[in-house]
Amino acid sequence: MNIVRNLWVRITTRFTFIIPFLAIVGPGIITANVDNDVGGIATYSIVGANYGYQMIWLLVIMTVALAVVQEMVARMGVVTGKGLAALIRENFGLKITFYAMIVLIVANLANTVAEFAGIAAGGEIFGISKYISVPIAAFIVWLLVILGSYKYVEKVLLFFCLIYVTYIISGFMTHPPWGEILKETITPKITWNSNFFIVAVAMIGTTIAPWMQFFQQSIIAEKRIKIRDYKYERWDTHIGAFLTDLVAFFIIIACAGTLYKAGIKVESASDAARALTPLAGKYAAGLFAIGLINAGIMASMVLPVTTAYAVSEGFGWESAIGRKFKQAPKFFILYTLFIIIGASTILFTKISLIKVMLFSQTANGILLPVILILMLILCNNPKIMGKHTNTPTFNAIAWITVIITIALTILLITATIFPNLF
Repeated sequence: MNIVRNLWVRITTRFTFIIPFLAIVGPGIITANVDNDVGGIATYSIVGANYGYQMIWLLVIMTVALAVVQEMVARMGVVTGKGLAALIRENFGLKITFYAMIVLIVANLANTVAEFAGIAAGGEIFGISKYISVPIAAFIVWLLVILGSYKYVEKVLLFFCLIYVTYIISGFMTHPPWGEILKETITPKITWNSNFFIVAVAMIGTTIAPWMQFFQQSIIAEKRIKIRDYKYERWDTHIGAFLTDLVAFFIIIACAGTLYKAGIKVESASDAARALTPLAGKYAAGLFAIGLINAGIMASMVLPVTTAYAVSEGFGWESAIGRKFKQAPKFFILYTLFIIIGASTILFTKISLIKVMLFSQTANGILLPVILILMLILCNNPKIMGKHTNTPTFNAIAWITVIITIALTILLITATIFPNLF
């Protein structure tokens, strides 16, 4: 009888966690998965093609750093019910907010252009002209936000998150040497040359981007998650950090097991998809390309939304997905302009995707250290966070993460501006 009772208690305990978790899930997983955007996929493709399995150990560090940073914004969003930009304006003034928003707009616009470039490149792999794929994608992502409620948009984005499994399947189709991969994962290996360090910094830099902090906290505030439910949002955030780097892990594996062994160098995710065809088969390459298009569509929606949220909150304008245009005109105008500019740039110019990515990385690098420091100040302010401020142990981990991130960001900016210095 006791065995049956204990079993029943365990089952009901699981359900009392799972059901509310499913109601909360979304902000953390969506934010982390969108981080594997076109630029991120390109970076991981280059890592795998140029260095094989050698840099996989960095993913462990990146996962911890991502989980630490995003947990802070998740907690601030739940405790305050406000977006990060609103908190920065209220606590640091309009001047700092204004400069932060300018850099965020520039970085996110460059990233949005890159996302539409990824959609165009992925479509061309299947023989679809960019003049068809880009306008269709732009119209779909615009319509979803303009006409959809937040709950509907969240469900669509969670569905898109499932499509990232294509990269995991592509990785398995290359028949990875798991013993070698495990060895590279637990035994860090560094090549002492400038190219290695630049790629390593870019790999870390693509994992934590300023838009992520603004987006996750804004949608948590819009979702109105209560403090009593924070434990579920924390799980949502940590699972998201794990899943996004699991996808990155298999992108590296897919390229390392084929392109690296064949000595094929790549400069973008679309290069990797095309090169995979003769090495891993058309199905692996097709799955890789589908993942690229999916990443571009998700990010081309989220980055403009993030910008609209952050700028609206920063300047005290009305903002929310699901409201009518007349209720939040500035929010929807900014969102629409980002979609139009991003898509039009790819359709009517011959801009270099590599240059766009480098430019956006530089802008992100300028903003990220500032945002991380402001976050730590806010998270340690009892007037804002009450009893939910950072613990001493968490502060130590967070500051180490911030210091390392700042150092690597400075190195990335320096390497981008002065490529011959290293």
